[in-house]
Amino acid sequence: MQTESRSQREIVRFEDKIALSRDAAYRFTALAALSARTGRPFTVALSGGSTPAILYRLLAAPPFRDAISWRDVHLFFGDERCVPPDSPDSNFRMASETLLSQIEIPPQKVHRMPGEMADHDTAARQYESDLRAFFHLSAGEYPRFDLILLGMGPDGHCASLFPHKPALQEQQQLVVATEPGLQPFVPRLTLTLPVLNNAANILFLVAGADKAETLARVLEGPLDPEALPSQAVVPANGSLTWLVDKEAARLS
Repeated sequence: MQTESRSQREIVRFEDKIALSRDAAYRFTALAALSARTGRPFTVALSGGSTPAILYRLLAAPPFRDAISWRDVHLFFGDERCVPPDSPDSNFRMASETLLSQIEIPPQKVHRMPGEMADHDTAARQYESDLRAFFHLSAGEYPRFDLILLGMGPDGHCASLFPHKPALQEQQQLVVATEPGLQPFVPRLTLTLPVLNNAANILFLVAGADKAETLARVLEGPLDPEALPSQAVVPANGSLTWLVDKEAARLS
């Protein structure tokens, strides 16, 4: 494992995605314990994708499962495909199969995005309303998640914030409906950049050779967040950590 710090971000390189995911599990557990010690609920926005799925399976098994007070955890979602929750394309279904069904977390503490609603803008407003109620937000305020998990696509997108899409410019709404830039080509719901950048901790989980060229551009190339939305994730008052495996980091 190699660690590199650059201004507001930390980049940690691992031999493979298993080692990367294990480190993420330790970080998740430590942050959950910190929240428990202060008597606050631990609020997390989950990500979809194959690498987060490895993390979720680790969290769902000893020793991590037993080290976390799941009754004090609230799980949200950073984005969702506009499909039924039992669809193979659903982020909720993936999280349910790999994590939620394996832990003792009260159902009311899992905050699912209503991707199956026919009106996607209404679905976005409903999830925003849920966030505002849970975090007791006034007008103009953003939720502050303890942890947001993010992946990065080979096009540089994160959550469902795709290159050159209007959602990247949103500054008022917490959640928007948007069109995808990659398969599966179904509409998405996503947290917006102001929400991501208000988090206390952000973990990017990036693995695989298909991410190498884009990761090098995101981390070391010119700043172009319209083309590379992951570059726009810069927490205003929080930590940003990139956990990357050897294949993804081979050009950076």
